[in-house]
Amino acid sequence: MISLIVHAILGIAVIALIVSSNRTIFARPATGPALSLLEVGYYIVGIASIALGWYFNIRYVTEYHVSNPVTGWIDYIKLMFVNPAAGSARQDYTIGNVILLPLMTIIDGYRRGIRRPWLYFVSSLFTSFAFAWAFYLITVERQRRQQMPQPVAT
Repeated sequence: MISLIVHAILGIAVIALIVSSNRTIFARPATGPALSLLEVGYYIVGIASIALGWYFNIRYVTEYHVSNPVTGWIDYIKLMFVNPAAGSARQDYTIGNVILLPLMTIIDGYRRGIRRPWLYFVSSLFTSFAFAWAFYLITVERQRRQQMPQPVAT
């Protein structure tokens, strides 16, 4: 269970570092609501993915009596490929999380002027792939809203 607590703390720390590195993006927009409906939708999906992941990870730790973090990870990885269906899903997830997510967020993030975009990949290691992806999309949406032209007072 200690490894789950450490993962939670590291996940929160990485998210806080992303937000603090991009304060202008995460500041309240000058006009409009604090969160757009799209951002709310992304947050719902991202947080749900964390909740589901925690549910399964807690079950794994308690049912398999994981006490050693190293052997626990080895067993966890072995179980991800326990049958062809699991292996198929896992290879797809692994390619998406380990190759495509960092490539996309780092390249696109630097192009957009997002500071430390590589942290989205790091966050996926402690939260979930879906949360990291949703949080990046939230960042892009917030940046778009922050850059919208302000209404001119007459």
